[in-house]
Amino acid sequence: QLQASGGGLVQPGGSLRLSCAASGSIFRIDYMGWYRQAPGKQRELVASVAGGGSTNYGDSVKGRFTISRDNTKNAVYLQMNSLKPEDTAVYYCNVVSMLRGYWGQGTQVTVSS
Repeated sequence: QLQASGGGLVQPGGSLRLSCAASGSIFRIDYMGWYRQAPGKQRELVASVAGGGSTNYGDSVKGRFTISRDNTKNAVYLQMNSLKPEDTAVYYCNVVSMLRGYWGQGTQVTVSS
């Protein structure tokens, strides 16, 4: 029901744009967010955007990542700039619709030279 894409291998300092689209069975989406999980670590919030447009970012990505959403497409995006090796992780999108949460399948982001 959530399809994420855009991950890949990028050199340090590079950029990637992640996309996540919700299927038609998910509607009236309020919260949309991106989380990541690196090997051996807990899943952590990267960025989120509420229905009213307010955004929240993890401290480690502030100033480098930008989250946005397109309500007409039920989609959320994550523009990642100035990527660092420590950004390497599986990135998951998450949406909340009518008090129910949904997770995407995850997309791998690897930052390495």
